[in-house]
Amino acid sequence: MARLVLLLWYLGTLAAFRQASAVEYTALNNASSTAGGARFDGEIGTEYTKKVMNSSTVCIWQIFQELTSEDRRDVQAVSVFIESMEGVAYALIDTNEIHVSSEYIGNYSGDVKNEITGVLYHEMTHIWQWFANQEAPTGLTEGIADFVRLKAGYAPSHWVKPGQGNRWDQGYDVTAHFLDYCDGLLSGFVADMNKKMKTGYSPQYFVELLGKTVDQLWSDYKAKYGN
Repeated sequence: MARLVLLLWYLGTLAAFRQASAVEYTALNNASSTAGGARFDGEIGTEYTKKVMNSSTVCIWQIFQELTSEDRRDVQAVSVFIESMEGVAYALIDTNEIHVSSEYIGNYSGDVKNEITGVLYHEMTHIWQWFANQEAPTGLTEGIADFVRLKAGYAPSHWVKPGQGNRWDQGYDVTAHFLDYCDGLLSGFVADMNKKMKTGYSPQYFVELLGKTVDQLWSDYKAKYGN
């Protein structure tokens, strides 16, 4: 039985790799003349970026349990642009573009390749996730993106620790850790939540999936970590 499960997992992963490779990935450094752009070329590069776009796509499909084209957004191509801009990065869902700040790359202290890999996992999640027709709290959609980054192993050291934060929908790392707690209560919870968000959003989804309101779950989560 265990061998059969392993075989099915392998075949599913192989199929996902093949489908992900069919997506067209492009990466362009529009800030090569800046210090951050030069650092991108020297320590990261466009070829590595395209590999991360592909590997993150497979990871996202697996976490979301979307191994067939009918399950996921219809995305044929994704582009990454390194730009001279403020902030870190953002995704444009209408055009399936990701823009990354060369200033952030230039000023980052530490392993910038690992950091930008994590940023790309986050932004690629936005490309593939469902946005509930813009009805879901922004903190939830951002938390799902950081949940993927967390599960992929690219959570940076500056993130908050599990149990920290003021609200469940505070977003990013706070919500990512909360979603990880919920996923521990029900394996595949985040995948199920994402599926529900294909057509809309309701706080009742938490009750339907876990039997408790999101406020009750947040209270339980905080209590687990003594907060």
